[in-house]
Amino acid sequence: MKKLFGTDGIRAVAGQAPLDPPTIYAVGLALAHHLGNSPKVLIGMDTRESGPSIAATLTSGLIAGGATVESAGIITTPGVAYLAATHNFAAGIVISASHNPWEDNGIKLFGPDGFKLPDATELAIEAEIFKQLDAATANPETAHGNVTLSEAQSEESKDLQLSGTATTPTVNESDRLTYINFLLNSVPDLTLANQKIVIDCANGAASSIAPQLFASLIERAGGEAIITHASPDGRNINEHCGALHPIVVAQEVVAQKASLGITFDGDADRALFADHHGNVINGDAVLLLAARDLAARNALANQTVVATTMSNMGLEAALKRTNIKMLRANVGDKYVLEQMLATGASLGGEQSGHIIFSGRSTTGDGLLTALLLLDIVQRAGKSLADLTSDLKTFPQVIVNVKVREKRPLETIPTVAAAIAAAEHDLEDSGRVVIRYSGTEALARVMIEAESEPLMRHHSEAIAAAIRTELGI
Repeated sequence: MKKLFGTDGIRAVAGQAPLDPPTIYAVGLALAHHLGNSPKVLIGMDTRESGPSIAATLTSGLIAGGATVESAGIITTPGVAYLAATHNFAAGIVISASHNPWEDNGIKLFGPDGFKLPDATELAIEAEIFKQLDAATANPETAHGNVTLSEAQSEESKDLQLSGTATTPTVNESDRLTYINFLLNSVPDLTLANQKIVIDCANGAASSIAPQLFASLIERAGGEAIITHASPDGRNINEHCGALHPIVVAQEVVAQKASLGITFDGDADRALFADHHGNVINGDAVLLLAARDLAARNALANQTVVATTMSNMGLEAALKRTNIKMLRANVGDKYVLEQMLATGASLGGEQSGHIIFSGRSTTGDGLLTALLLLDIVQRAGKSLADLTSDLKTFPQVIVNVKVREKRPLETIPTVAAAIAAAEHDLEDSGRVVIRYSGTEALARVMIEAESEPLMRHHSEAIAAAIRTELGI
């Protein structure tokens, strides 16, 4: 069982294990050893102030392991995945904690094919990381990576040289332009003519891509793009904005009398939307629209969509009405992709906004999803509200409980009893999904039911039991 890697890489408070300098250095060294043969590695990051220091420490470890390193600077996670797959990199690394608060950061790894590393590979790299840490503990005089993660970094110090030989590699500015051109070429006929769109960049990685991307689209045939929350300061990523707070862009759409809104998370691997009425449009609705569009063009492989355990039963019912089958994978776009590859599906995604279009991307890509959705709306000649009007969702609630440890819930009698009671009452009219977050110290209680009172009763009962046994 993996100890460092969660469902989306390594993630923690920057400066604390496993994102302390010795472990970060060991990650770089272990990855370089795993890749072998003088690998070339690409590093990109979101806008957190700890990013440059982590990049410097990783670079030091990678170089010590025989790798050469190129930096794409601030760029989206899928941007790194695309560049890794198309520019002969042995691996791509993203320094990001996605939707987490600014104090957190993370390390995500992609292979030379642009796909996230499989669990078995992450386990092998973990073993090497622990081996390197044990060696450093036994022989501290030979240990490396004595790089201090500064508590705050000014804009002027983003490229600073840290102690020892650890330095951030020179940023290749052309990497971002290459990725932007890929996005534009994905929708060659898309225009924003007669459209007014609000775009929330979450003060994250999208801030470095979206303004130029949408300016290029406007140059094609007009339109208007209102860019918001694109002024990162290292600490305002996801702060009251972005996909974590989609109501913000929804309200701005109404205020601006715009056609629709788009909002990204911190590393822009997912996107949510808002229609012109100010209704939030989540990943389930995007999957429905994309599936119908692909099916109408005979491009939906096996008439199948891969969603997750968190997707609403309403999506399953709507797809069924169009003779489209829905499969459920574990939460995490990595696991959605695994099931897509196993079943030959060409479309998959999560309610949270990770959408994967097989053949176009190797991971969730919020910017690509946004462009493809805009293209669907344009070709349909209808509003986003009209296109999603028949998606009737079951009442659903998600309760997050902060936990001090992640013990198997089925081994805790009071929690197991509360879950069993919910499953008994909702056997034919709802779903109960209880799981630990793979990226945060949280237990997620999701209940979906035709009866809203039953849904709320059982979600509160299960959450209370978890809080009593494991809560902070």
